[in-house]
Amino acid sequence: MERAEFWVSLTAGGIAGMCVDLILFPLDTIKTRLQSPQGFKKAGGFRGIYAGVPSAAVGSFPNAAAFFVTYEYVKCLLHTVSPPYMSPVTHMVAASFGEVVACLIRVPSEVVKQRAQVSPSSSTFQVLSNTLYQEGIQGLYRGYKSTVLREIPFSLVQFPLWESLKDLWSWKQGHVVDSWQSATCGAFAGGFAAAVTTPLDVAKTRIMLAKAGSSNASGNVLSALHNVWRSQGLPGLFAGVVPRMTAISLGGFIFLGTYDKTRRLLL
Repeated sequence: MERAEFWVSLTAGGIAGMCVDLILFPLDTIKTRLQSPQGFKKAGGFRGIYAGVPSAAVGSFPNAAAFFVTYEYVKCLLHTVSPPYMSPVTHMVAASFGEVVACLIRVPSEVVKQRAQVSPSSSTFQVLSNTLYQEGIQGLYRGYKSTVLREIPFSLVQFPLWESLKDLWSWKQGHVVDSWQSATCGAFAGGFAAAVTTPLDVAKTRIMLAKAGSSNASGNVLSALHNVWRSQGLPGLFAGVVPRMTAISLGGFIFLGTYDKTRRLLL
């Protein structure tokens, strides 16, 4: 990867991340409250729908920038040593590496954001201070494993599907897809990936919101899934699936469309 392409990927990824996180924040809040163990109404209902937005605003640019720089670098590296028919595998591997790196930034931001979303009476700074006081830095990385275990399967579905849909559309029309077409492919890929990974998202939310010392606080994804299944059954595992699919479909359109457009403008 050339230096110019590195900076383009970093800038385009960061801008795309900020756009999607801030535009779709209210839907994310509703989804988090639906998945909260205390229930939607007790978690705040429709009140304070922008609670936790400072955390998202601070974390979104570096998080998305880290993902796309890693994704493009690994994709570029693997394309030089793998045959064309291995492209879907290349995209899967690149996306997985991107998620592992991005989660180092995303998880602390997500922990503070989600705790603020279910405690609208507390400011983002208060939530951050309480987390550091009660649990230390380790508290900010509560749910790192569950987030990675959610994001890798999500990206294994989303990015190969996005790239394949773009290739198919390009082949059908005889030229490379436009940015709006890339965005449309991103919406379909994101919505489908969101639906199939919702149980992992529920587990991640329960772990991040769990009180220190509780069974879910240990970060065991299978244990969290089992607890949800035992208490709420299948509906509990797919709690928030509609706002999640809606947000991520719209997010895929904005995120991948903005990324594609910004790259074209900068390169």
